[in-house]
Amino acid sequence: QVELEESGGGWVQPGGSLRLSCATSGLTFSSYSMRWYRQAPGKERELVATLASAAESTTYADSVKGRFTISADSAKSTVYLQMNSLKPENTAVYYCYAQGLTYGGDYDPQGRYWGQGTQVTVSA
Repeated sequence: QVELEESGGGWVQPGGSLRLSCATSGLTFSSYSMRWYRQAPGKERELVATLASAAESTTYADSVKGRFTISADSAKSTVYLQMNSLKPENTAVYYCYAQGLTYGGDYDPQGRYWGQGTQVTVSA
């Protein structure tokens, strides 16, 4: 069975850094596009960053470009989100998401998995 487990969240001062980890199991890591989402209280879940593992391409929300970096260690089946220069508005629960890809690079509707989230709080 597929499991995604986030870790690395916590409470940091503005301007600080955190590195989130998402350890996966039960899936073929190279066949998935990995994403980080976040959700602040009372707000919609927002896509933060995407790593298309097969293509080795990344995309970011405009609000985090230049500060956040998504990466992965395929040998460990783990995706990371390095967050630098954190701001109070970055406070949210951050979720890892795995989107399966077909051989042709299309999304697999059967391969969609979520982690349970890790809290990131940025305040003085």
